[in-house]
Amino acid sequence: MLYYSGFTRRIGDVDEGSTVTDFLPAERARGITIQSAAITFNWPPLPDGRQSTPSQNGSSTAARSSISHNVNLIDTPGHADFTFEVLRSLRILDGAICILDGVAGVEAQTEKVWTQAEHYNIPRIIYVNKLDRYGAAFSKTVKEIGVRLHVWPALCQIPWWKDGKGNFTGVGDVVGLRGLLWEEGGDGKAIQSFSMEELETKDPSFATELKKARVALVEGLSEYDDIIVEQFLEYDEDHISIPSTQILDALRRCVLQSPQYIIPVFAGASFKNIGVQPLMDSVNSLLPSPEERPDPEISIGGLKGTLQQLLTGQLDLSLSTKDAQAQKKPQKSHQFALQNLQACALAFKVVNDPKRGVLVYVRVYSGSIDRNSSLFNTSLNVTEKAPRLLKMYASEAVEVESIPTGQIGVIIGLKYARTGDTLISYTGVNPKLGPPAPINTLQLRPINVPPPVFFTSVEPNSLSEEKLVHETLALLLREDPSLQLTMDEESGQTHLAGMGELHLEIARDRLINDFKAKARTGKIEIGYRETINVASESFQEEVTREIGGKFARASCSVSIAPLDQFPGESDRSSDNESAFDLENGNHVVIQHRALTRSGLPVSSDDIGLPDHLPFEVMLSAFQTGALAALSRGPEHGFPVASVQINISLNPSLHISQETTPAALSTVVRQAVRAALKDSVQKGGSILMEPVMMATITVNESSLGSVVHDISSARGGQVMSLDRDESTDSASDTSASNQDDVLIINSDRIYTPPDPFQGSDSALASADRQRQITARVPLKEMVGYLNHLRSLTGGRGTFVMTVDGFEKMNVQRQKSVLDAMRGDFV
Repeated sequence: MLYYSGFTRRIGDVDEGSTVTDFLPAERARGITIQSAAITFNWPPLPDGRQSTPSQNGSSTAARSSISHNVNLIDTPGHADFTFEVLRSLRILDGAICILDGVAGVEAQTEKVWTQAEHYNIPRIIYVNKLDRYGAAFSKTVKEIGVRLHVWPALCQIPWWKDGKGNFTGVGDVVGLRGLLWEEGGDGKAIQSFSMEELETKDPSFATELKKARVALVEGLSEYDDIIVEQFLEYDEDHISIPSTQILDALRRCVLQSPQYIIPVFAGASFKNIGVQPLMDSVNSLLPSPEERPDPEISIGGLKGTLQQLLTGQLDLSLSTKDAQAQKKPQKSHQFALQNLQACALAFKVVNDPKRGVLVYVRVYSGSIDRNSSLFNTSLNVTEKAPRLLKMYASEAVEVESIPTGQIGVIIGLKYARTGDTLISYTGVNPKLGPPAPINTLQLRPINVPPPVFFTSVEPNSLSEEKLVHETLALLLREDPSLQLTMDEESGQTHLAGMGELHLEIARDRLINDFKAKARTGKIEIGYRETINVASESFQEEVTREIGGKFARASCSVSIAPLDQFPGESDRSSDNESAFDLENGNHVVIQHRALTRSGLPVSSDDIGLPDHLPFEVMLSAFQTGALAALSRGPEHGFPVASVQINISLNPSLHISQETTPAALSTVVRQAVRAALKDSVQKGGSILMEPVMMATITVNESSLGSVVHDISSARGGQVMSLDRDESTDSASDTSASNQDDVLIINSDRIYTPPDPFQGSDSALASADRQRQITARVPLKEMVGYLNHLRSLTGGRGTFVMTVDGFEKMNVQRQKSVLDAMRGDFV
């Protein structure tokens, strides 16, 4: 893409380590993408000195494809360990190209990322790559798109094989009814175009197949677009006569639908430089501009809405503030506050550059961020200057004066901004006070961080290096929030937790090689959980001491019990109870007999809460205290999981004018810890281990040995083999009742024949890819990749995600604890 747009003068190669967006040493050494990289180019390319023309929403799709557009490209990783890099990129994207391997088809990680893209309603198109490789099966891949991704593949291109059975040399443009032929061995710039009439002479069978593909495309679009049906009737029900511009318009309408049921599919072989330019044209033609995307979601002062609703005054901000002056003249004060809101942006990535310092990548959603403007971080309540702004070209950059709406840019010089923080530019902001309420609480939709499951110890080589190592670790965590840092109170060890073995290996390399930290790391361990067996007594704790320089008093009564003792009761919601869920499957129930769920006294005889302690603040303090107490188990030191905490609150006994949120948090933490100790003394505790849902892809010939290894040697449970297409295709093609997932009959999907389809069936059967889905304890999957390769002759691959935590039996728990103590028997 960069070569054809004129950005680079040569085509990079992953195998040679010469790609522009994979610039980290670890990426070039391994030949994989580890961190997402942003780059900007124009397509079609512009003559020197001209600027790209903004797209007009009313312009036709054909007109859009002829206008040069400014394209912000983000290259994301494909490895499961770097899922967070994909997540934070998806959060700010307007559209996406999903690249599939024409040999492997739809892989397990593809399905995972596809689901994440659906969560953010990202319009998508698909590019089937590597069709030049032996064993490439375009037809099989297209059917897998329908069956596994639950969308209708709309073939916009079909492969053009030399003489129908030979090498992959070009594509048939189904929309434009033409053939595109690339020069063999060239750089991909020389493309021959053949009209349908010329194709009927040059390659009649290919021309016939192209007509079949056009019929299937129009039929597929007609199920989800009424306008194309009218045009079909207007052209006397002739699929071939409908102009390509109207087909493109229909495709675009279907791509922008939410949920998206039609997915345009393109073909190519990037290594042979075939199919890239038409794919770039399709980005302009089919994917949306920033103005065409749904309005970003926001929260402000407890209200939910969209950014446009806020800017146009449709949100009643008087409901979100407790400021007495603002409530007297809410409309006037809030209009004035909104007029001073200059820009709103989301920080989605932080990178520590050895030359430039900390780079904060931002996506601007409204207004424009200018150089030297003051930015208020609504997540951290701090104001910072933006002394320099950059437009990134992978590892290179160009300094700019501003970052306008819809663009991605980089800010240099921010000391505090993290991934997921909302940054606003506000005229006349006081650096100490920040913008007025409720503007200072404006938050764009945050980026969720998945929980880590592996960890390793990190220790400085000497005491003198300890401060530097911790500063370096803080930089690493600011770059990658999917890493977590904890301190083991008993051993004093620092634990670094991540998403997988490769993730931690890369983090260790960056820490020691890139940041030059003088530290050593231990072997990779597993993050277990701890739970209790029996309920505790009720414990009443009291705090009467100075907290933060002020005398504070608070008390409460707490008991704790295993969550499985309350089947079906986790949703209890009586008027005198408040309940909320915590991480690790824990549940908190607060019983406040004298208060309603809105925090008001039940009767005139009851005492309410003091004015300085709103009900929501009190509940938040309880949550903070409970989280702190559950972060470390009383017996083994692992986080506590699957328990229910019952807190009894009587304002007349437990709350006074001296009660503060900090005191409430402290007393809940003490009471929960006391209840945990009591439960463990009565019935002990039990470890819970992470169980993974692993999807293993192997050849047919290796299937038996891998299944036997999973089910016997590793104690796993095989859930399914393949997810047989015949099972899926037996269902009706309408949306299923579960979550509106489209169940598609693969027999109804049109695909052109593959060149080697049906030949050498015995060899094809042995080489057929099979998928095993199994639940396996994470401990048994550490180092599994090397073992899988030995079983499959180097051809097996797998991805896995956390399926949940399960209790361990006594024998397994003993072996794990002995191994952790170094007591191998």
